[in-house]
Amino acid sequence: MKQIVILSGKGGTGKTSISASLAHLASVAGISTVLVDADVDAANLELLLSPKMREKNEFVSGKVAIIDSEKCIACGLCKKICRFDAIIEDQNSYLVDPIGCEGCAACYHQCPVSAIRMETQLAGYWFLSNSRYGPLFHASLHPAQENSGKLVALVKQKAQSLAHDGHSPLVLVDGPPGIGCPAISAITSASFALIIAESTISGVHDMDRALQMVRHFQIPAYVCINKADIYPQGTEWIEEYCRQHEITILAHIPFDANVTQAMLHGEPVTAYQPACLASQAINIIWQNLERML
Repeated sequence: MKQIVILSGKGGTGKTSISASLAHLASVAGISTVLVDADVDAANLELLLSPKMREKNEFVSGKVAIIDSEKCIACGLCKKICRFDAIIEDQNSYLVDPIGCEGCAACYHQCPVSAIRMETQLAGYWFLSNSRYGPLFHASLHPAQENSGKLVALVKQKAQSLAHDGHSPLVLVDGPPGIGCPAISAITSASFALIIAESTISGVHDMDRALQMVRHFQIPAYVCINKADIYPQGTEWIEEYCRQHEITILAHIPFDANVTQAMLHGEPVTAYQPACLASQAINIIWQNLERML
């Protein structure tokens, strides 16, 4: 079983559009694929795959302090020691702001009358859905919640288990942007990563950060330059960077308005307009990936 993770150093590079197109091409090639949307803070792969939900499961993670008003003696000690300013004084009583509470439990341990308890939070949900190109694991983290990396690890674990049990040779992961905990969780145990770069000054910088992260965890990496014809000098910078670091560029995808039209119709561009320039370039990516599989 191979696991391909699609990454980008920043949002808006076209990562999800390309992930959906690769899922479509894998399906056309007859390769059984389990899909993962690992961008749990802002999942949107489902917008292009029109999945039907099979399972909805709670994601419980982290704890928040709760003050029992009947036991509280309003001594104010909890407010004094809370480094996150999550304790609110309200008419000689104290409340916890659940958004501000980091779950450190300092107030719980210091309360002289044991009026504070720590309660586990419902931090979000994870889902298993049926899409037209294979089962899709995706998730939704509630706003201001932590542990997005833990939720990414959970949906990936579920996907790998299903792929193993169903003898699916491929797990395709639409990873989160950036280089934080969610991205690190997404590349864990990956066979290789595909970095989507855009030909801008910031795109080169963010691609470099993503590649440094991938190299740190010794994951083989490849690059795709999206909208490569919009800023030729930026494309040249990316090409030179990849030459210096011996990184293979799998394809140059030109700017193509068909990609936007495909998104408006809720389709991967390779399904919506298979003969357009963007689809041809993404087909080149898939042919390279298929050989690696």
